[in-house]
Amino acid sequence: MTSPLIPASETPTTGSAAAGDGVGCHAGKDEMLRAAAAAGKSETLDRYAADYPQGPHDKPQSMCPAFGSLRVGLRMRRTATILSGSACCVYGLTFTSHFYGARRPVGYVPFNSESLVSGKLFEDIRDAVFETADPALYDAIVITNLCVPTASGIPLQLLPKEINGVRIIGIDVPGFGVPTHAEAKDVLAGAMLDYARNEVLTGPVQAPRGGRGDKPAVALVGEMFPADPVGLARLLEPMGLAAGPVVPTREWRELYGALDCAAVAGLHPFYTCVYRVFGQAGRPVVGSGPVGYDGTAAWLENIGEACNVPRDKIDEAKRIHLPKIREALEKTPIKGRITLSGYEGSELLVARLLVESGADVRYVGTACPRTALSELDRDWLESRGIHVQYRASLEQDLAAMHEFRPDLAIGTTPVVQKAKQLAIPSLYFTNLVSARPLFGAAGAGSLATVINGAIAGKERFETMKDFFAGVGEGHAAGIWETVPKDRPDFREQNRRRLEKLAAARKAEEMI
Repeated sequence: MTSPLIPASETPTTGSAAAGDGVGCHAGKDEMLRAAAAAGKSETLDRYAADYPQGPHDKPQSMCPAFGSLRVGLRMRRTATILSGSACCVYGLTFTSHFYGARRPVGYVPFNSESLVSGKLFEDIRDAVFETADPALYDAIVITNLCVPTASGIPLQLLPKEINGVRIIGIDVPGFGVPTHAEAKDVLAGAMLDYARNEVLTGPVQAPRGGRGDKPAVALVGEMFPADPVGLARLLEPMGLAAGPVVPTREWRELYGALDCAAVAGLHPFYTCVYRVFGQAGRPVVGSGPVGYDGTAAWLENIGEACNVPRDKIDEAKRIHLPKIREALEKTPIKGRITLSGYEGSELLVARLLVESGADVRYVGTACPRTALSELDRDWLESRGIHVQYRASLEQDLAAMHEFRPDLAIGTTPVVQKAKQLAIPSLYFTNLVSARPLFGAAGAGSLATVINGAIAGKERFETMKDFFAGVGEGHAAGIWETVPKDRPDFREQNRRRLEKLAAARKAEEMI
């Protein structure tokens, strides 16, 4: 029998993913939610609704959320990744993942309308998992339902928990249930940590590659700059503590090391499921992070208390590290008005560091929700008159930029694009800001060069705006032999036509 598992690069065209039962990608969020609930996914969707509360708007304005969970799996050694979803979705996700440097293959179980509604797709997934489960190659297999299989109720929970010693992790990551790719990281990281916790409860598990340390460890949660764990270890050392593994981890055995901690540093506040599992394991979680002078002082205090560190050692850690941070902040000041937005979950931490560096930050937007672990950062920012917007929409980010007219706009790709059109210097948050060290003395001076360099480019932007004024804007965008005539009457006619079509469709649904 031919395996239903094929490399994503050889994905066949499956046609309309679920034309037979009306829950294809075209059906819309509400219809897919109803279909998923009717197909037995209510418990999963209810948990996602509680863990990842939506904001005033419910339309994700970033990439497909499954990109987050996909990256978590692809970064882990000895972990196989299999996707079940529409061919176009799988193509887009794998393309983006490999664009960002994934060097591991992605498996794909194809389907059509018949296999989806008949239950054959689940059997194909099961066969693919059994064929892939080679303990010589893998510690775990992650199988992910995208939107259509989730809406159709493909029951990944019925897969074996283990095959030939290989762990099987089945998750649903639909775009209509998980708001952002940041929170999708939590879905997989939390599922893996919970699996590992249950393994610990049943018997001995693998030790870390370097063996267990002789100091109490602090597990770190959040994706961070590669040098950050080293810097955090230095901050913890005077208190007799060590930096533990970073969750999401890079291999399975690190999950055991993360659970074997004295406390958890919740550096990124949106890992709701991960923090719940740590809580079930009896591990205290400390929010915020050691950013700037104030942030580092508070973090050392809170970590020390959570780990029952004597007062003199906490004070010693502050005495050693805080003067270095103040010196770094004073040495590399940032001058200028800034608006900041992003979808990584570290936006509030970055904003705090910018403020302590001297920047005039007016607005901070994040696609992630408000959680208890972000309260320290929110309170600190709002006490300085800075507007913090959780579940920020693109429209809100753009409105803040228009209102405050910053010297620098830090944001997502469309924010950066609009800022440049307005001759406002801008930086893409994900690649140019969040991919830098943030913590301790190393973080204190890390942003100044790129921020000040961008602000200094204001004059160049003004020159370019003057030079290209009136070229390629609005109805005249593009290259023309003669400037086209604007026809607002055509736009109005088309708008009325679309409204009539929408009203007709709604009337048909009510019949």
